[in-house]
Amino acid sequence: MKILPLLLPFAASGRHAASAFSLRMASDSTVTTQSARLPTPSRIKKTQNWREAAALSSQFRHEPTTASTKKKVAIIGGGLSGLACAKYLADAGHAPTVYEARGVLGGKVSAWQDDDGDWIETGLHIFFGAYPHMMNLFEELEIEERLQWKEHRMTFAMQELPGRFTSFEFPAGVPAPFNMAAAILTNTEMLTLEEKLRMVPGLLPMLLEGQSFIDAQDELSVVEFMKKYGMPERINEEIFVAMGKALDFTDPDKLSMSVILTAMNRFINEADGSQTAFLDGNQPERLCQPLVEHITARGGAVRTGTPIASIEVDPADGAVTRLLLADGTAVEADVYVSAMPVDVLKRLIPARWSPLPYFRQLAELEGIPVLNLQLWFDRKLRSVDGLCFSRSPLLSVYADMSTCCAEHASDTRSMLELVFAPATEAVGADRNWLAASDEEIVDATLGELERLFPTEIGPEVPGGGAQVLKSTVVRVPRSVYATTPGRNKFRPGQASPIPNFFVAGDFAAQKYLGSMEGAVLSGKLATKAVCDAAAGRKRGEV
Repeated sequence: MKILPLLLPFAASGRHAASAFSLRMASDSTVTTQSARLPTPSRIKKTQNWREAAALSSQFRHEPTTASTKKKVAIIGGGLSGLACAKYLADAGHAPTVYEARGVLGGKVSAWQDDDGDWIETGLHIFFGAYPHMMNLFEELEIEERLQWKEHRMTFAMQELPGRFTSFEFPAGVPAPFNMAAAILTNTEMLTLEEKLRMVPGLLPMLLEGQSFIDAQDELSVVEFMKKYGMPERINEEIFVAMGKALDFTDPDKLSMSVILTAMNRFINEADGSQTAFLDGNQPERLCQPLVEHITARGGAVRTGTPIASIEVDPADGAVTRLLLADGTAVEADVYVSAMPVDVLKRLIPARWSPLPYFRQLAELEGIPVLNLQLWFDRKLRSVDGLCFSRSPLLSVYADMSTCCAEHASDTRSMLELVFAPATEAVGADRNWLAASDEEIVDATLGELERLFPTEIGPEVPGGGAQVLKSTVVRVPRSVYATTPGRNKFRPGQASPIPNFFVAGDFAAQKYLGSMEGAVLSGKLATKAVCDAAAGRKRGEV
């Protein structure tokens, strides 16, 4: 049996280099050092989604668990979904233990230190105001101050104006949806008024019909949706390409329109929904560790370096009898929760379960590849204090972490973190970049930046420009599930047909798709399913 894929879902590598190039990512008016921290946007905690998230958390704290209904729960996977599930099960009075294959927690948000002491990150992770369950989690753990909120704007690189950026500025104090309307109408650099008006026929049903309309568009790609509603191609080039690559690392012709509409619906209906924040340090210490402390303080446990070799089941009824770890140790519990990525879960499905439709449908879901780059420079670069949409063929979003994140803060040297997407031909790339060398990937990234900013980057820059001191490339062959058209109907519920087996993960059924918010919400929904079963309440639909 192959255990290696469970141990190494990510591949990281790096190099120290002396490539000469210059990078100035903004105009002279742009902030170059860290600004004062902004408070948590006040309207986040006044939305219906926030109230629903808080109510579900409260329900767990008041769960009437007794000695006879208390369950020993084995959770497979120490990403955000598994840790959230363990946290809320502990709140509900149960006894969870998390088993994580690798030596680090966090899953898709994991990070580790290299020999220089620098944190190498799996991805550039941004928190949105429209993440109510995540925001509740920060409040419950009393770590809200660790979020570094940025000014409420969305910033895009201007390909036709090298070195220039344009922003959609959301006016303070204006309620939704009028603040987004103002942001769109006052930006005159990306879309004309006619183009903005031609977006209305496709977006108005989203406002009037809500989630039912969004769900119905899952069968259409972004490009197909645009053709159906008569949107001009420039809207795709100016907006949807950047959104698609940021939300799911995929080009619009291969991306379900439900992804774009889900994000836009949250951003339009929640005044602070599109406002962004960076965690002030690495995820393992600043987010995962508080979760571990919360879980263990309430009788739970978290174990790393414990890959699962197999799920053993009763041949008669298919119920889980135990887990076998890679070292041969057997783990027995009352309840088992998979919080593994869908690709790993599919490899561990017992043969006894394979014919069941619930598990067969997982064949229609798979993780999407992505690359994350970090580049360290010998000087401070002029940068934007926030997330930037690159609007380039190879790059999705990026940020100067020396400006955006306290842990990387520096007035003399920059560290640029970039998402390289799409990464393979299946999701729109011109080649399989996962198989490329670090040098090829870094050189292609620099070449793309030179194309976007020819007056700032390249051999013609006077004096040679900034020097790259170090670069790292993290390859994630299977990240969030690929939201190609028609995938939603295959996403499983948290309660499986196996009475003592439940599923959590951002690919499982929940309204926030593949995201940190979706992972936390799925962990909470799995907790609810376990609690309902333990208390003898009616199980949800399978």
